[in-house]
Amino acid sequence: MGNYLFYAVMIILLIISFLKDKQKTKKALKKAWKSFDNILPQILGITMLVGILLAVFNTEFVSSIIGEESGWFGIILSAIVGAITLIPGFVAFPMSDMLLKNGAGYMQIGAFISTLMMVGIVTIPVEIKYFGKKLTVARNILAFIFSFLVAYIIGKVVGGI
Repeated sequence: MGNYLFYAVMIILLIISFLKDKQKTKKALKKAWKSFDNILPQILGITMLVGILLAVFNTEFVSSIIGEESGWFGIILSAIVGAITLIPGFVAFPMSDMLLKNGAGYMQIGAFISTLMMVGIVTIPVEIKYFGKKLTVARNILAFIFSFLVAYIIGKVVGGI
């Protein structure tokens, strides 16, 4: 029901905007469509990849690798994968939801998302260029360690420990 209310408010605001200034509204809609068009291939690509992986690997396999029973091994594995991969947040969150629905643990997904957002193995050369080697290494190591704290807190809150 909340989604329908949200869409209704959006449509009403769009109509008000259109009545107030047609040119700005058309320009905004064109920019929004262009952004959506740029994002769509990434979303579809990651969703298809995760879908294929979940079709090949059953729920039991996902649970054994990154499920609650995988313990700290699964958390460390998820953190390493998150630190290495370069996936935008708008793709990572729906992907994580799919993994959770297929047997992944909350602590493991917490470690994955936090390292994905905070640690940048792929972007280290650019970061070194702007911030220097010492600061980049320190920031990435601290962020990686912090991801385990995030996973632990999520485990305590959700009850996975």
